[in-house]
Amino acid sequence: MNLVNHIASGNTANIYLHDNRVVKVFHDHFPDGEAVYEANKQMLAHSYGLPVPEILNVTEIDGKQAIVMEYVKGKTLGELALSDSEKAGYFMSLSVDIQLQIHSMTAPCLEPMSGKLTRQIETAKGLEPRKKVALLEKLASMWSDNRLCHGDFHLYNLIHSDGRIMILDWTDSSSGDIRADVYRSYLLYSQVSSDLAELYMRLYCLKSGISEEEVLEWAPIIAGARLSEHVSSENNMRLINIVNQYFP
Repeated sequence: MNLVNHIASGNTANIYLHDNRVVKVFHDHFPDGEAVYEANKQMLAHSYGLPVPEILNVTEIDGKQAIVMEYVKGKTLGELALSDSEKAGYFMSLSVDIQLQIHSMTAPCLEPMSGKLTRQIETAKGLEPRKKVALLEKLASMWSDNRLCHGDFHLYNLIHSDGRIMILDWTDSSSGDIRADVYRSYLLYSQVSSDLAELYMRLYCLKSGISEEEVLEWAPIIAGARLSEHVSSENNMRLINIVNQYFP
């Protein structure tokens, strides 16, 4: 397969458009089976009836793991909101409705979120050992659940196509507490806009009946775990400051 139409890159893979299909080619450092593991997550979401691109094949390209999936043509809700700021509230409200649909489902067969967060906190750089211990103790004390959580839910992972909205990028999905998933989205929004983050939090809490205080209980855990992701656009000091607010 000769891949020339490169359309995106991320921490996980390079994305190409080939023969009207999306081809996700994983970076070399991922262990064998990573593509199958991720494809299975997306296929699970698809089997639940969620609007998710169909997985067509899991293969190997030039010695690298790859997933071939349905190509969804359209604009993300993030792009639409950016082009018409007056409709930002409308698009955010749509996104919250979709996230509530995701959160209404259980996913006991997925990796527990608590296990993933534990590994991330243990490997997070910039955190003092005593704060890692405090975060892990707090994580152990939190309510455990097996709801379907996307793990990277925001306007740019929702694409409007042919009158429907498709949910992209299930890499970080897990089974866990929806409040943690909500704080994760809030944290991602707050990286770029405090107004957008507050709009999201207000709408989710209003529609779900969950209080902001419940969501913010997850703040130090999710912020601490994100330190392990090495995202170039993220301000690690911001994350450390969030942890320090709870554990001086």
